[in-house]
Amino acid sequence: MAPASYNCIFNTICVMDASSRLGTKLVKRLLKRGYTVHAAVQNHGESLSLKGIECDHKKKLKIFESDPFDYHSILTALKGCSGLFYSFEPLSDYPTYDEDMAEVEVRAAHNVLEACAQTDTIEKVVFTSSATAIIWGHDKESASTGYLDERHWTDINFCRKFKLWHAMSKTLAEKTAWALAMDRGINMVTINAGLLMGPDLTISNPYLKGAAEMYEDGVFVTVDLDFLVDAHICVYEEIATYGRYLCFNHIINQQQDAFHLAKMLSPLPSSPQSMENDTRIIQQRISNKKLNKLMVDFKGCQSQMNQNVNVQDVCLS
Repeated sequence: MAPASYNCIFNTICVMDASSRLGTKLVKRLLKRGYTVHAAVQNHGESLSLKGIECDHKKKLKIFESDPFDYHSILTALKGCSGLFYSFEPLSDYPTYDEDMAEVEVRAAHNVLEACAQTDTIEKVVFTSSATAIIWGHDKESASTGYLDERHWTDINFCRKFKLWHAMSKTLAEKTAWALAMDRGINMVTINAGLLMGPDLTISNPYLKGAAEMYEDGVFVTVDLDFLVDAHICVYEEIATYGRYLCFNHIINQQQDAFHLAKMLSPLPSSPQSMENDTRIIQQRISNKKLNKLMVDFKGCQSQMNQNVNVQDVCLS
């Protein structure tokens, strides 16, 4: 039996943007857990994988085209939903992060949270942000007494000075979302995710701007897709969750890890001699303790649920 603190009522959830890697995986996992899902796809195209899922779950999955700048399309996707998983993906006609992207992402966040406030059935919002909204602009001396965690915010002026547009956009969008959530009384939590690993990761990923500095500062964190999806569902289903949750399951703090990532991004014939000679392990200066405690309980609940399913299968066979 699941812990009492977990909300196990199967209801309707909206996933926006459902065509991203994270969104598509969330849709699949939520359907598997018994939820009805409104998959809100932004205008930059509907993923083929969602079409396949729709065929398998005709009664449980509805696909909506939802433009984050079209308030009414957001309301339509949210209608009848008790929860929202929201993540921003740049539109196809504006695919890269630059100084203007912050305004675009802020507008999208504002529209989505305002629509949530106008949807009476919405009980909880899980807003996907980034670890880059936490890590930039903190000197080592001021943080020497502890790790960076959910209490820290990236310095916007620092981002402007060093053209860290991804970090600036994520920080401003998240702050906008929090301001609206508090003003409108929306129950919201954020997932501040590390660099999402996967086969489609390229050197042009905007998260990687300042990678060398992140490495040297001990805050270069990454996350696997399955762990990220589990974290989202965990913070949604656990009633007592609050605030921000740093989400990562690996830190790049030694040269072997850095070289492995470099090979993924741009294959090299062999490890540079400087890397082979560097045996340092950079001290980790970032903590995801808040999420880890939650995930231990969630994994325990998951294991127990799976055992119950297996027992039922045996009884039915």
